[in-house]
Amino acid sequence: MDAGKSFYPHPSEPILENIFQQYERVLVESLIASFGLDFLIRDQHGGDVDTIYNVRQVDQDGQMIYKNKSNQLDYEKQKTYDSREYHGDSRYIAKNREISTQKKEGVLVDAYTGEKIDRNGKSDLDHVISAKEIHDDRGRVLAGLTGTDLANCEENLQATNPHTNRTKKANSMDEFLDKYGGEYTEDQKNNMHLRDAVARKSYEAKLAKAYYTSPEFAKDLTVAAGNVSVRMGARQALGFVFAEMWFAVKEEFQKVRGKFDLGEFFTALGRGIQCGFERAKRKYDELFSRFLSGAVAGALASLTTTLCNIFFSTAKNVVRVIRQSYTSLVEAGKVLFINPDNYTFGERMRAVVKILATGASIVVGVIVSDAVGKTPIASIPVVGEIVQTFCGTFVTGIMSCTLLYFFDRSEIINKLIKALDGLHTIETEINYYRQQADYFEKYAAELMEIDLAQFQKEVALYNSIADNIENAKTEKDLNIVLRQALKDIGAVLPWGEQRSFDSFMRDKSARLVFE
Repeated sequence: MDAGKSFYPHPSEPILENIFQQYERVLVESLIASFGLDFLIRDQHGGDVDTIYNVRQVDQDGQMIYKNKSNQLDYEKQKTYDSREYHGDSRYIAKNREISTQKKEGVLVDAYTGEKIDRNGKSDLDHVISAKEIHDDRGRVLAGLTGTDLANCEENLQATNPHTNRTKKANSMDEFLDKYGGEYTEDQKNNMHLRDAVARKSYEAKLAKAYYTSPEFAKDLTVAAGNVSVRMGARQALGFVFAEMWFAVKEEFQKVRGKFDLGEFFTALGRGIQCGFERAKRKYDELFSRFLSGAVAGALASLTTTLCNIFFSTAKNVVRVIRQSYTSLVEAGKVLFINPDNYTFGERMRAVVKILATGASIVVGVIVSDAVGKTPIASIPVVGEIVQTFCGTFVTGIMSCTLLYFFDRSEIINKLIKALDGLHTIETEINYYRQQADYFEKYAAELMEIDLAQFQKEVALYNSIADNIENAKTEKDLNIVLRQALKDIGAVLPWGEQRSFDSFMRDKSARLVFE
């Protein structure tokens, strides 16, 4: 995205014409990549990797699906919940014996109400998080942990009275208190919520540690990031190629004169496409750079999306916004830290801001397109999709043109850029040495053109002349030496070879002739 070059059109020229002359390439590439080639990247509701949070939404969110089919099969093939499996577990039985002993000793306290349970009173052992909830939890299955291990751990088993246990049943604490909260004091309800929070915090921590440190998650994350990376790289590279074709076709159409001829039209179209493709091939360095930038942005976007989905589910448009944001950030980072076009400090800052502004314009276009997609217009066959894309593209184009023009023509911005250019930074030193390197390269190229043998011969001749001059004892000898030197180097005497300088000077009609 070449949005960094400054542009100062003449004030008398049409503003809109100047805008599109300068920014047409930026807009065409951005729009082609963002709206024309997005089909290359399959954005999914909830990202591309299964997370504990997302799989729990499968039954509640109609758009949520498993991203890895093997995870779905693991859940579907598990055994049906059997309470005997959980209540017959050795840890549950051992905990029951422990509270029976405490009751006989008169020290047993109801974990929920805080009331002491008498030696002759009745007590039950309750799963704070019900065994059924744990068994049916898609997140637990995804983490690959056993339900009995989680349900019958110390923090999830609490002694309480039979009434509370048997009315709570398999409900969560919130559901239970919504139904029967009127039977308990505020302190008791707060204590129940606290017990539930402690149990759930421990439960969630075990799931997160087991799943997010597992080889399966790492593999899914790597595959998803690699897939999006390659697709994003291809998207950016193809956007560049198609933009080259667009401008080549435009140039070919501008050459067509006279009445419209269908055959000539298709011929110009073919020539333009071929010419554009050839241009793109010749710019393979820039093509590879576009692919690399897109690949890096795609990988970062995938990782960020997965991170977000650990805590909440991302919608398709959110994933798309994240992708575009990273595309702009990577491009801006390249200009900011690598500076491939050797911008001055101020112009580099302008280029970064313009890249981010173009990216922001595309993000706004995506949001507008998504908003239109939720209106009745989007449900119209064929037309709805066209209108949706058009609205997003239109908003992006108008916003990009306005912002880019402002950053180039604004008097305030230009003063700021001039001030930044005046700052002495490390880039100033780098540019100085880079300029010296260019000079050296130019001088080296000139030296390479010198005929070394001829150069050595001339050096030897001038050394010999210098020695003869040094050895001359009289003016006559010196005169002879100098005449011979002029002859050796091929110089022609301006007063002629056949006469002396004195006779020449006595001849008033004589003229010095320098050749």
